[in-house]
Amino acid sequence: MHKLTQNTRTDIRSLCFEGGVDEHHAVIRIIQPMLSFCEQRDNILTALRELTEGQLPGARPVFLRFFLSDAANQSGLLTEALADFPPCACSIIEQPPLDGTKIALWVYLQTQVTPRSFLEGLTGIEHNGYVHLWGGSACRPGTDSHEQTRRLLEDYATALEDNGGRLADNCIRTWFFVQNIDVNYAGVVKARNEVFLHQGLTRDTHFIASTGIAGRNADPSLCVQLDTYAVTGLVPEQVHHLYASTHLNRTYEYGVSFERGTYVDYGDRRQVFISGTASIDNRGQIVHAGDIRQQTERMWENVEALLKEAGMNYDDIGQMIVYLRDPGDYQTVERLFNARLPNMPRVTVLAPVCRPGWLIEMECMGTCKWTDKRFRAF
Repeated sequence: MHKLTQNTRTDIRSLCFEGGVDEHHAVIRIIQPMLSFCEQRDNILTALRELTEGQLPGARPVFLRFFLSDAANQSGLLTEALADFPPCACSIIEQPPLDGTKIALWVYLQTQVTPRSFLEGLTGIEHNGYVHLWGGSACRPGTDSHEQTRRLLEDYATALEDNGGRLADNCIRTWFFVQNIDVNYAGVVKARNEVFLHQGLTRDTHFIASTGIAGRNADPSLCVQLDTYAVTGLVPEQVHHLYASTHLNRTYEYGVSFERGTYVDYGDRRQVFISGTASIDNRGQIVHAGDIRQQTERMWENVEALLKEAGMNYDDIGQMIVYLRDPGDYQTVERLFNARLPNMPRVTVLAPVCRPGWLIEMECMGTCKWTDKRFRAF
């Protein structure tokens, strides 16, 4: 489903449950790039209000991510305009939308919930014995990306403990946004490996679904920004990790520590979180170096293999974020996606991938109806 206004396009995917919590993903984009930033911002926020007041009655935003073209000049203006909105986890990152606009928004909404603030800066919801904790735009000062990442993860682990959880048991998804990723990613990887080892996250246990991608905070001294999602109230049997070993290798084989994807089973549904995925094979090698079309197709194939392992497919996906290293590839990639996955809530941004040879990466999140009487409904 999509809605067009004079200045915006909103693409929506919904999954509704009789008597249960409905889930909606929406991507709101500007279609008049000549508007000023404040005009684009106001149109995005108007479309967001119309979602909750008109198109999706009873739905409340649970998580917002704003993609900006110039965070240093735009972040403060956006934050001011958000002051009147109800509590909601919010991520603001400089990853310029490649359609030539200044701002885009991905919003995740649910019904029958009331987001509120939790300890240590986390925001989330309580429902049916679960607590869903979202974090956005977390940063810590430090001399380099290693120190900043270490402090971020140590503080996040403490925050989860203060809210009744543990990093190893309850964190489902992370996003690391890294300024000048070609230089600073090594420090992120080193710090994450160190903290995870201390927290019991190893090759013999499990890691966490994640994206590590280029992105800038408004403050140029901050190399790393972290977004997070965790759930308390789960039992271990509800959480499963995805490998698709015919297509991808284990990440620890090339020195990093994240899962390719994770799915979580509830009594009434299955949620899937696909990590940032590129054109890689099961030896950890780049496939189709230098060819954006073939890299896109291999990336789709890899994601499809991960989804198949979860008993799902692209029809179950609610949103996608596509990351490109070269703005010159945008028109080619946009045509490919519009032909393969039309009307999918999707935003394509300028954000180099962690390995220079990967021209494109994508991530996605989705839900399908699933019954498992061992567990409480969502």
